[in-house]
Formats: sequence, structure tokens, C-alpha cells
Amino acid sequence: MAQPVDREPAAVVEVGGAPSWNLTNGGGSFSPTVAVEVTPIENWLELEAGVTPTFRRHSTEWDTDLLFKKPWTLSRRVEFMIGVGPAWVHTRAYGVTTDSAAGEAALDFMFWPSAKHRLGWYLEPGYEYNFGRGHERSGGISGGLLIAIF
Repeated sequence: MAQPVDREPAAVVEVGGAPSWNLTNGGGSFSPTVAVEVTPIENWLELEAGVTPTFRRHSTEWDTDLLFKKPWTLSRRVEFMIGVGPAWVHTRAYGVTTDSAAGEAALDFMFWPSAKHRLGWYLEPGYEYNFGRGHERSGGISGGLLIAIF
């Protein structure tokens, strides 16, 4: 059977890197990041679930988020989204483990070299506010490869 030429992917996987800066105390880090994005309501809502682990000398942090995004198609090869959502931050530093809730906002620019949207790349600047002790604020930009799953 022939497949429709313009069918949408079931999901898009994002794999990349995420430099970030602590706006509260200063300092920066670079972490790997992975996310999966699905479209429950075409042209209105995209959901992105992702995880970013940060490994430092005496600490490890796992940042897990769920963003609710409004998409706009700027052209057949460029998409833009604005998203907000909750995040969960699990930190282990100097033998002490803490968990806290956070809020996140992000802009998402997706670039597809081919109009078929099989492989592409993305840039996603974002801001996070941690509601836990210290009320840490951070900004960053993740970027990397987009892989469409059909």
C-alpha cells in the first residue's frame, strides 16, 4: 500500500546539548538532553516531555519537564512554538538528596532541511524558576537533532 506523502510524524525525538546559566548564584554547565514531542491537537497543542541530567564534581541533577506548546508553521521547513509547563528537579549534592518543583518557559525553533520532516535541527532557549529552597532561576538554550518517528 502506498503511504500518504504529507503525513505527520507520530512523534519527534529531540537529542542534543543544553548549556545553562544559573541566574541566582552565577556559574554555568553543559548537559546532554533528550525529549519526545507529540501533537494531540493539530496546529493548537504540542506536548514535550524531556530530561536533562547535569553531572558536576560533587553533585548530580536530573531535570524532567513537561511543556505545553502552541505551534506556528512559518514555512514548510520552519516551525516556531511557545511553551510553558512544570518541571521536577532531583538533585544529589555532597550526599544530600533534594527534590523540588519548578516552572519552565521556552521558545522552540525547528528547522527541517527537507519538506518531508524526517530529520532536522532545533534551538530552544528557555527559563526555569525552581520553587524549592533558594528559588534558583536559570536560563539556557538547548539545541540538537530532530528525528521524526512515523
